[in-house]
Amino acid sequence: MTILRSNLDTRSDTYLANRAAMEGHLAAIQDLVDQAIDGGGEKYRQRHHQRGRLLVHERIELLLDPDTPFLELSTLAATDTEFNVGAAVITGVGQISGTECMILANDPTVRGGSMNPLTVKKILRALRICHENRLPMVFLVESGGADLPHQLQLYLQAGEVFRDITALSSAGIPTISLVFGNSTAGGAYLPGTSDYVVMVDQQAKVFLGGTPLVKMATGEDADEQELGGADMHSHRSGVSDYFAVDEHDALRIGRRIVAGLTYPKLGPPPDRPAIPPRYDPDEILGIVSSDLKVPFPVREVLARVVDDSEFDEFKPGYGTNLVTGFAHLHGYSVGVLANDRGVLLNEDANKAAQFIQLANQVDTPLVFVQNVTGYMVGTEYEQKGMVKHGSHQINAVTNSTVPHLTVQMGGSYGAGNYGMAGRPYNPRFLFVWPGAKTAVMGAEQLAGTLSIVARQSAADRGLDFDEEADAARRQVIEDQINHEELATVMSGQLYDDGIIDPRDTRDVLGVALSATLTNQCRGQRGYGVFRM
Repeated sequence: MTILRSNLDTRSDTYLANRAAMEGHLAAIQDLVDQAIDGGGEKYRQRHHQRGRLLVHERIELLLDPDTPFLELSTLAATDTEFNVGAAVITGVGQISGTECMILANDPTVRGGSMNPLTVKKILRALRICHENRLPMVFLVESGGADLPHQLQLYLQAGEVFRDITALSSAGIPTISLVFGNSTAGGAYLPGTSDYVVMVDQQAKVFLGGTPLVKMATGEDADEQELGGADMHSHRSGVSDYFAVDEHDALRIGRRIVAGLTYPKLGPPPDRPAIPPRYDPDEILGIVSSDLKVPFPVREVLARVVDDSEFDEFKPGYGTNLVTGFAHLHGYSVGVLANDRGVLLNEDANKAAQFIQLANQVDTPLVFVQNVTGYMVGTEYEQKGMVKHGSHQINAVTNSTVPHLTVQMGGSYGAGNYGMAGRPYNPRFLFVWPGAKTAVMGAEQLAGTLSIVARQSAADRGLDFDEEADAARRQVIEDQINHEELATVMSGQLYDDGIIDPRDTRDVLGVALSATLTNQCRGQRGYGVFRM
């Protein structure tokens, strides 16, 4: 393969300005991450410890194999909403007893671990990742169930959780519940639908109706332990398979269960040793333009991400706004599609479609690196068939069956988001950089388009056009889009799997890629009709 050569000047004013802007984004993201880690706040964290219980991150750390990575997902879920950052639950991929698993852990310091609408959305996303990638699911359960004041927004959606858990079991994908505290009402079905259940003595409480509800419904003065404690469920009801004397014992049993699965990976292993890039990933911070309207050289990014900075470029002289080629990531072979100058032209779209088909022929996962303003508009490009050429790319992405991993470096606008495997096209994982933006089009263009339409409508009806009112409307719309397109807002709504530090891109992709290859990797051998 060819070695990517870097021409980056780390002392230039442009580099230093770009780096300062990215560091500012990272500082803002870290503040939000700290809020997520803090959970319900110091008061509730202390109370939890005083009750002799481990915090959620402590449970996860003890469950994982020592010195192995944990790829936390959707860390900033619920950002820019009324709910706590993190959405009261932690999800992520980690290694347990040598097996890669999805871990889903309630944070009981946030309203007792109760589920709000974003919690449910985050859980459903984790379950989808399990199903697509054949990852075992391990639940660390301590939840008060639904956050009742928001029942309208979550009750019916929460039912999908139990549907998806049982679907995993049917597909031969193990599900394991370690119950540390409350698992009440509908939440009782989480362990109830799991393959394996471990309950902690004097802490686990699994019942459809707690003592207040039982009193209201039947008049019975029930005892909590007799109603749903670990001892009762382990010796009488049979809901629990393993009785744990304390939290450490539950985690030990959980690790033992996973070890006993002897769960094989179906995808190919790395075909060569992992070799770090020849250039420092720290330098990525100064590559991305502080103003996303200004293009930046994507090969400089790839040189700091792929193994040994080696890249076998495909059609380097054709469709030059899109860089395509084969490389390795942590020893795994991948195909890469990366936007180099934002807009996709006719040639770029056709090149992408051909490359995606080639990767499918040889069962090679694809990595999409987005910084795209969309497909080119204008008379010249429409007459050249931009619609059908863009459709070629969308057809290829839609019907490709190898794993897709997407990283959004900068902008992701219009149908370019679709052609570059944005969230609507179901990549196995999608990560964004802190300064990334996502919208149907840029704020100025969107507001201007609506203004032109309004002006034409007034002219067609013979009415005077109110310029002052139009300017005010444009400003309101621009402000709205400028806010909604931010990475933190999009991530808060779970339109991605997490905002990552650009310097961690290689390792994040390595963990995600390994997780996808727990399932088989087989490409599509036939496609639908391509309009020629």
